Parts: sequence; C-alpha cells; structure tokens
Amino acid sequence: MAHRTPIESGAPDPKPFMHPTLLKNYGNWKYHDRPRPGVLHHVSHSGDEVWTVRAGTQRQMDVYTIRKLCDIADTYADGHVRFTIRSNIEFMVADPNKVAPLISALQESGFPVGGTGNSVSMIAHTQGWLHCDIPGTDASGAVKALMDELHEEFIREEMPNRVHLSTSCCEINCGGQADIAIIVQHTKPPKINHDLVANVCERPAVVARCPVAAIRPALVNGKPSLEVDEKKCICCGACYPPCPPMQINDPEHSKLAIWVGGKNSNARGKPTFMKMVASGLPNNPPRWPEVSEIVKRILHVYKNDARSWERLSDWIERIGWPRFFEKCDLPFTKYLIDDWRGSRANLNASTHIRF
Repeated sequence: MAHRTPIESGAPDPKPFMHPTLLKNYGNWKYHDRPRPGVLHHVSHSGDEVWTVRAGTQRQMDVYTIRKLCDIADTYADGHVRFTIRSNIEFMVADPNKVAPLISALQESGFPVGGTGNSVSMIAHTQGWLHCDIPGTDASGAVKALMDELHEEFIREEMPNRVHLSTSCCEINCGGQADIAIIVQHTKPPKINHDLVANVCERPAVVARCPVAAIRPALVNGKPSLEVDEKKCICCGACYPPCPPMQINDPEHSKLAIWVGGKNSNARGKPTFMKMVASGLPNNPPRWPEVSEIVKRILHVYKNDARSWERLSDWIERIGWPRFFEKCDLPFTKYLIDDWRGSRANLNASTHIRF
C-alpha cells in the first residue's frame, strides 16, 4: 500500500508565496530600517534590498476591496502581498523606484500607509454583528468609529512605543491582551424564554458551562427548563452561546468597559494583564462617542507623559495607578482594579521574573 501523506493543520508554508528576493535571502539579513512611516527596508548580507509598504485595511473584507488591493499589487508592486495579524496588508517590492508610486496609489484608493514603528496599529477586533451569533456589541463598528479619529496616529510614528488596541464583542470568547481594550460588560443576569429551552438547549451542557454554578435544571409551566441563582450569577454570558433562549444582551444594561496595560511582549519587561479602568459606558451605536472619548484621552495622556520606549503598562507601572487615574481624569471605584491571587502562576511564565 502506498504511503499516504498526512494532512497537516495549522498555518501553511509561506515560502511558495514569498517575494523571490525575500526567499533568496531568507535568514541572511544584515539590518532593517524604516525610511518613513509605513515602509520597512530590508538589507541582506548579499547586498539585495527589499521594501515593504504597509497599508491599513478593514478586517472584514469584501471581494471588491480585495480585488482593488490585488490590482494595486499587480500594477505598482511585484504582485506579492501578505496580511499581518492585525489585518493590515503589506506589499513587497525590490525596486526603490516603485515605492513612491505604490504609496500614492494606496492613498488615492483610501488605504492609509502606516502602522509601523511607534504608532497606533490597526485595532484587532472580533466578528461583531456581521458574523458572530452572540455579540453584545459590534466590535468592528466601534473600531471604525475610533480609527476614524486616530487616523493621524496610524500614519505617524510619534508614540513612545507601539500601541496595540483591541475590541471584543462579548466577555467570554474573543479578544486579547492589548495596551487599550474595549470589552462588553453585561450587568444583568439572562432573561430566560422558558418555552424554548427544552427544544433548543441541551440543559446539562448549559449547567456545566456556568463557571460559578449559578444555573440548575427546573420545571417551569410543566416544561423542562433552567433557572438562574441571581445571587451567584456574574453576568458573564457563558450560558447564552449554548442556549440562546437565555438572552443576556440588553439595550440598556449591556455596557462597555475600557481595560488598559495588557501586553504579550517579553522584550523589555514581563507580559502583563489588562486592568479595567472605566466601566458602565453606554453601548451606543453607530459611533460609540463615549468610548472613543475615553480611549483618546488615555492615549493622548500616555503619548505626552511616557518616556521613550515605554509601553503603556510600563508607563503606568512607573507613575502608579493613582497618578494614572488622576492624569486621565477617570473616576476610581473599588470595582476596577483587582489583585487576583491566581495571577502568580501566570506571571511566572515570564523570562524576566520568577517567584
């Protein structure tokens, strides 16, 4: 019997799609620099040079936009592109004379060139109302509203360090560590449609899903259903995905919160967890002005007050949390910052500190 090659999962091999000059000099780079915001310059020990031009795009792409970007790549670049993990697109060219026309073509088509160096990178966000079945808000809409106002910080390199932002449609599935994050905050227990639970939900799975054991089987109006111990409920929303009749989204009581100081980087300091610094912000589409105002306030205070190369978490650690709240003109309550004792095990993952 002939040997059958196993199907590998995970990221595909990038080399078949890589720019020929990048492939030729793979692992043989002398140095990299940035001639201007949005452009990376790679110089090899062999003397070969490649320029990478980064442009901002929306995360949820339509066919028309993808075709436009590919047409620009074929016309002005060498036909080689890649997407970054923050949904920006990068064009690679080996001819320095192609860089300026490529930048002009991107800007004329509405794609800002930037996101490199110490700038505000494109906001990483979740699916929102377009694709997800359980969002408490539209992350992509909040991103659009905010990046419209932070456009200048994307195309410039004027921040103390790179600034990563993220938004999350719900509290339990998506999202990640970021210097500043916008996250949904449910404030009321779910409302249960008892007529639908028995037909839609696998009740033991829903009971097991609750992290605080606040859900238990119940018989309501003669039908199998579920009930919630509201004294235990932490309003996390974990019950809603496996059981949509346990509706937790609410136009009035689903709020937004701002978290700051998270990072995965291990370069100059240990990874850090985010801390909540603003809560109870209205979920106010389509522009979410209250959220944008606070994010911009924190960002601009950080920009003016931090030292060179300080990430937002490093800046806060230096000045202290009381000064952070004072400088950003944010009210402080006992519900915002915690000292979760389980963080010790996670912080020990750093190469910088062991305890």
